[in-house]
Amino acid sequence: MEFTRELERLLQSHREVRSNPSRGRLIEEAVERREALVSQSGALATWTPPESTGRSPKDTVIVRHEASAGEIDWTSPNNLPLDEETFAMILEDALEALRAKPRLYLTERVVGADSSYALPVRTITDRALTALFTDNMFRPVPPDLGRSTFAGRPLTILALPYDKLDPERYKGRLRTDPATGKASRMVIAMDFDRLIGVVFGSAYCGSVKKLVFTVMNYLLPPEGILPLHCAANEGPQGDVALFLGLSGTGKTSLSADPERALLGDDEHGWGPNGVANFESGCYAKLIDLDPNKEPEIYNAIMHKAHYLEHGAIVENAMIYPDGEFDFHDSRLTPNSRGSYPLTFLKNIKPSAQGGHPRTILFLTADANGVLPPIARLTKDQAMLWFLMGYTSKLAGTETGVIEPQSTFSRFFGEPFMPRKPEVYARMLGEKLEEHGTRVYLVNTGWSGGPYGIGRRLDIRLTRAMVRAALNGALEETDYEEDKLFHLWVPQSCPGVPSEILNRRNTWQDKGEYDRRAAKLAAEFAAHFDRAYGDKGLDPRIRVQCPGK
Repeated sequence: MEFTRELERLLQSHREVRSNPSRGRLIEEAVERREALVSQSGALATWTPPESTGRSPKDTVIVRHEASAGEIDWTSPNNLPLDEETFAMILEDALEALRAKPRLYLTERVVGADSSYALPVRTITDRALTALFTDNMFRPVPPDLGRSTFAGRPLTILALPYDKLDPERYKGRLRTDPATGKASRMVIAMDFDRLIGVVFGSAYCGSVKKLVFTVMNYLLPPEGILPLHCAANEGPQGDVALFLGLSGTGKTSLSADPERALLGDDEHGWGPNGVANFESGCYAKLIDLDPNKEPEIYNAIMHKAHYLEHGAIVENAMIYPDGEFDFHDSRLTPNSRGSYPLTFLKNIKPSAQGGHPRTILFLTADANGVLPPIARLTKDQAMLWFLMGYTSKLAGTETGVIEPQSTFSRFFGEPFMPRKPEVYARMLGEKLEEHGTRVYLVNTGWSGGPYGIGRRLDIRLTRAMVRAALNGALEETDYEEDKLFHLWVPQSCPGVPSEILNRRNTWQDKGEYDRRAAKLAAEFAAHFDRAYGDKGLDPRIRVQCPGK
């Protein structure tokens, strides 16, 4: 099947195709078609089936072509190969399903604020809400798109959120779903060589977003651009800061600073011209959203406007009959999300571009309670922590007995970084060296003990430490080396009690702290050996690993 020809034939012959409809039209039709309800604020509320309350990594696959297979790290648990024949079957089924829909939506946007590498993205879907999501999240086509290295090479996405694959047809081709004993009925598939993506059976809006960014993260390194799963903002003097962190570490909250203009909250490229946001929206986690601690995000969702002028999408949050959200209720999922345009925030940089970063912050939420709240990293230490991408995942029980689980996600976004790890790590080291960028580790996790005993550090104290890192105040203090974790810990920080800067001081039982810290360091060493033992990494990076 010649995909491009078949798709164009479908779009030309289909009974009704909405091509680049206005934002208001998309909102109106999402409500009319009962894809979403209007909340008290005017934002749209939607709910997905249980299997679509988050990403489905086991159903996210990459088409393996012999010509490009050597560029991808197939040892990563997230890089799951799909043969070309099965992908052809998926495309055939997706086109057939689209033909049967009464109405289709086509949106044409780009990813990348720097037009020299903006990637055109065409999304074809049967859902007005999915089309609205692409309008929220991706960027308008710039007038100078012709200068892009990807001009004339669009990424095409077919999105069928509520359709399901035939498990008999894909028996032995897709993973077996343990719940049914049959082939999975969902797939999120990417073909990097042909620039095609398919979202089939996943109604989670993030599936579309992350598919696009995974493709971008594959395409950019050969162009000399380092893709980063990060937020970025800019100070009054034009100083750019990057915030790298996994979900739940505070990346979105800490980067939304009223004193600094936001470039974006999730994905950026660092190239010859500096830093540029990929998107034009935010997709923020909403659980326990507090208007006092996270006013920018709260206002983006909860500001009152006529629904046709609002267009924020609230996904899987609890709502009462009067249309009021309860962001503290996690019974549906702790992964409730809000999608909204960057323009809903008060302090943004419209161009979404800035110079080379002066400061990079690696964020972690250590539920063990042993890492310092902030530490300075050398270049080799920064490359190590970039490779490790550590945070804690909380595994809970109904009785409240909770043991933190260490999570390592390379580059703070492993599922979305398909190339070999040394590619991204080497590029980071080169750019740090070239631009003299300083790097800090910021721990937004627990103090005084692990989760369940200690308390999570107040975000206001974390903001004070971040502010000190960005304004240079942390360059004026003395540092002490943490020899176990290979970190340089400041001995003072403006606005922060000095006793909390060393986590050991906050524990009543110092022996228990030492045992917990040694256990975490051993987990670091074991993961490093497992993930990178045969990668031939520079020994100067290896010796910076905790436990080494």
